[in-house]
Amino acid sequence: MMDLRLEGKVAIVTGGSEGIGKGIALRLSEAGVKVAICARREDVLHRTTQDIQNQTGNDVLAVAADVTVPATLETLIGTTVDRLERLDILINNAGRSAAGSFETATDQVWYEDLDLKLMGAVRCTRLAIPHMRAVGGGRIINITHPGGKQPSVGSCPTSVSRAAGIALTKALSKELLPDKILVNTVCLTSIKSAQGIRAWKAAGSPGTLEQHWQEEGNRHPLGRLGEPEEVGDLVAFLVSDRASFITGTAINIDGGLSAVV
Repeated sequence: MMDLRLEGKVAIVTGGSEGIGKGIALRLSEAGVKVAICARREDVLHRTTQDIQNQTGNDVLAVAADVTVPATLETLIGTTVDRLERLDILINNAGRSAAGSFETATDQVWYEDLDLKLMGAVRCTRLAIPHMRAVGGGRIINITHPGGKQPSVGSCPTSVSRAAGIALTKALSKELLPDKILVNTVCLTSIKSAQGIRAWKAAGSPGTLEQHWQEEGNRHPLGRLGEPEEVGDLVAFLVSDRASFITGTAINIDGGLSAVV
C-alpha cells in the first residue's frame, strides 16, 4: 500500500456530515489525518463523527458551521486550530445542485448558488491561508463538477458557479505557490450522494435505494455509480506528499462519462 505520509496533518472538510464529504473525511481519517468536519445540522454531524471514529479508531472534530455565514466559519477555523493545533488541508466540499432553465432562474437563485459554492470556498480559503503559512505550506481541494468545463442545457446557475470554482482554483494555485500551498479541484459526477438519496426519496420511486443506484449505474459507461470513498481516495492522494508537484489542475472523477478532459 502506498504510504501517503499524512499522519499528524490536520484537515477541514466542509459539508462533511454525509455523502461525498463523509467519504472524503473517512479516507483522510484512515490515512492518519486529524479531521474536522462541518455542516449545518448538528445531529447529522455528530452521527457522522461517531461513524468515522468507530471505523477508523481516530478522533474526529465536529463543528456546526454554515459556509454562507462568515461568523460560523471563523468559529470553525478557530476551533480546529485551537483543538488540533494546526491546519494543513482544506476541502471545500459544501454545495448542492441548482440546475435549471436560465430564464426561470431568479436573481435570488443565482445569488444563493454563488454564495454557497463560490463564496463559501472563498471565505474558508481566506481564513485558512494564514494557518497554512504558519506551518510552511498546505493543500486546498475545491470540489466542483465537469459541467463547469462543459455546461449542458438547463444547467444554470450550477455550471456557472462550478466554472467559477475551477477558475478560482487556477488563480489561487498561482498566487499561493510562494507559500507552498497547492490548490487543485476535483470535478465529480455520477457519485452516490446524499443529495441523490434525497431526490430518490422525494420522487417516491418503487424499490430499494440499492435498486435505484443500480438502475442509475446501468445507464453509465462503467455500469455503476462511483462511491463517495472513491472520491476520498483521490483527495487523499492529492493532499499527500506523493502529489507535491501537482497544483492548478482540474481532475475529473466521473467514470469516463464526461466529454471533456
